[in-house]
Amino acid sequence: MKNHSFLIGAALILISEMFLVLSGMVIRQVSAELPTEMIVFFRNLLGLMLFVPWMLRNGISVLHTTKLHFHLMRAGVGVTAMTCLFYTWGHLPLAQAALLKQTAPFFMPLIALWWLKERINLQVKLAILVGFIGVAFIINPTETAVNVGILIALFGACLGALAKVTVRRMRDTESPQLIVFYFALFAAVLSAIPAWLSGAGLTLIQFGWLVLLAATSTVAQLLLSKAYGMAPAGQLAPYTYGSVAMAAVLGWLVWDEVLGLHTLLGILLVCCAGIVAMAGKRSQPVKPLTDPVL
Repeated sequence: MKNHSFLIGAALILISEMFLVLSGMVIRQVSAELPTEMIVFFRNLLGLMLFVPWMLRNGISVLHTTKLHFHLMRAGVGVTAMTCLFYTWGHLPLAQAALLKQTAPFFMPLIALWWLKERINLQVKLAILVGFIGVAFIINPTETAVNVGILIALFGACLGALAKVTVRRMRDTESPQLIVFYFALFAAVLSAIPAWLSGAGLTLIQFGWLVLLAATSTVAQLLLSKAYGMAPAGQLAPYTYGSVAMAAVLGWLVWDEVLGLHTLLGILLVCCAGIVAMAGKRSQPVKPLTDPVL
């Protein structure tokens, strides 16, 4: 029975990663016409609207929280990470964007060590070192200019890791639904300001693309949440790197993207190091929790 649950969980992870890549492709499509700030705002606004039926069904009392400051902090960090990620999807090759998002596991142990005083074992330390060597290959310092998009992607991954550690800090008292609701609420408010300042208009076709983005991202979150409810996170983690292979194939088919040797070697190192880093943590079941930073 456990093996059956693991197989279903692994399949759900892969399908979730496919929807993640599809959301990245939608962002790539609309980024040529809309500023990143506008895309981020509508992604959060449409995500917030999904919580209206939940709130109406459970009543206003379900929104009670004693950690509003952590929710606000998480939203500020998370919406900035989302902005970096969306910029990355729109301006880097699809496989690079998918891969650099997966560097968050290298930042999380370091942040958890600093904030939560969680110890890092030797296996994870070595994995982090190899992972950053892989990132160095992707940056390719032999080139005359460093790709700013890669640095933005790494900054976004670091902020995404901080957002997840913040969630870990809250989950002793806050439900997964409450955490995601307050993220959607505060993120929609915070992202509205730069979206308004961008002064960009919105056509009906562009709005349709944004609805599709919200749909693909939401499906990815739901599938990810369901998968982690069926098997330990440490066992399923390697399958999250399936998005890199999917993105490489789709980027080649749709946009004729071809990755250089340095990038391919860096991707291999980061994927292997990420799997080792996650396997190095104690495998334990986790409560289902969707991550809006997609």
